[in-house]
Amino acid sequence: MNYIIGAFKPACHISITFFDGKSRKQVPSKKENGQTLMVPLFQSQENIVGKISIEPVSGKKVEHNGIKVELLGQIEMYFDKGNFYDFTSLVRELDIPGELYEQKTYPFEFSTVEMPYETYNGVNVRLRYVLKVTINRGYAGSIVEYQDFVVRNYTPPPSINNSIKMEVGIEDCLHIEFEYNKSKYHLKDVIIGKIYFLLVRIKLKNMDLEIRRRESTGSGANTHVETETLAKFELMDGAPVRGESIPIRLFLSPYELTPTYQNINNKFSVKYYLNLVLVDEEDRRYFKQQEITMLRLAETS
Repeated sequence: MNYIIGAFKPACHISITFFDGKSRKQVPSKKENGQTLMVPLFQSQENIVGKISIEPVSGKKVEHNGIKVELLGQIEMYFDKGNFYDFTSLVRELDIPGELYEQKTYPFEFSTVEMPYETYNGVNVRLRYVLKVTINRGYAGSIVEYQDFVVRNYTPPPSINNSIKMEVGIEDCLHIEFEYNKSKYHLKDVIIGKIYFLLVRIKLKNMDLEIRRRESTGSGANTHVETETLAKFELMDGAPVRGESIPIRLFLSPYELTPTYQNINNKFSVKYYLNLVLVDEEDRRYFKQQEITMLRLAETS
């Protein structure tokens, strides 16, 4: 029985380490099985440098038809699970066909890698970057090892950032005006605004402000839209009167937000909205939704 179990053990151990792995920032990354691992953080145009160590299991030699490392940027739709669309694919050949008798280390380098899109784990789609080492063994079955890493890209603060002013109302019943201090926010920002009640002839019970994320995947007739409410913030509890003004101050840092993503590789988009919800005493709900743009600014140490 032990012999049978041993037959399925890998013929060698592969480890992938980054050159600056100990000093580089590590961020959490969620695996398919729900586990969270700490992995290195990169941004576009960086060099990805490291070494790959291959150690045959004691007493075994490993015959192979060549060894390579690939850097892959992949998009996976959850309705098409297991099928990855590669938008970035770079390869380095590490060794020609031969045999391994003992541990061998191979350095690798991918210079100024173009990684235009950020790592993203959504409801129906994920975008990942991975190093993939393949020991090609033909009929014996290739040995493959993966190492994930995360990519985040930063944008400068916008030069123009207009405030949002809107009026909303139900004829002769309700007329309110709301104002948010800007239309573009960074991930640790604060939403500051005011709501003015110009006319109130219905009995309002409460008012909430929600942050909503809308993820669109696919295209045309196959577009699938998923909306999540990430935060709900009570602005008012009780009936307002005409002329009343209610301040808004909503901190974004507690929430797991991403930047706004526009049509990533023609596969998906992610947009954010502020949703104002008013509820009257008969539990009727009134909505007003406004899109905002989310940005990732470079972190200051």
